[in-house]
Amino acid sequence: MRCPFCGNVDTQVKDSRPAEDHVAIRRRRFCPACGGRFTTYERVQLRDLVVIKSNGRREDFDRDKLERSIRISLQKRPVEPERMDQMISGIVRRLESLGETDIPSTTIGEIVMESLARIDTVAYVRFASVYKNFQAADDFDKFVSELRPDILSET
Repeated sequence: MRCPFCGNVDTQVKDSRPAEDHVAIRRRRFCPACGGRFTTYERVQLRDLVVIKSNGRREDFDRDKLERSIRISLQKRPVEPERMDQMISGIVRRLESLGETDIPSTTIGEIVMESLARIDTVAYVRFASVYKNFQAADDFDKFVSELRPDILSET
């Protein structure tokens, strides 16, 4: 593994342990050339996924992009980072197990919304506002009013 600080290709693993509910391996690494320490994660990738955007454009699936959008939705919400990582890993496993390598972005969005709805309704509405391209406060009001029976039955 190349050192992100000095580019040295000969780094050493100092510690390895399971992460993300035993779906990944977290490795603490040390660079003998510059003394830098950094962390890497190793995950199983079943297949290369391609996202089909709504305009027909194709791009490689990017787990980091998925993670960023979910973290933004959950920002300042009382959800533990481990729970967030488990959710992201679950979404990726679900996408990989669909049996298709080409996945429409709408499918990914629906799976993310479904997962967020189970964890935090505020994050769910935040994500939906971007995913469904809300343009005005009325869009929020309409969306939340459709949610309200579900929210009331959970409390």
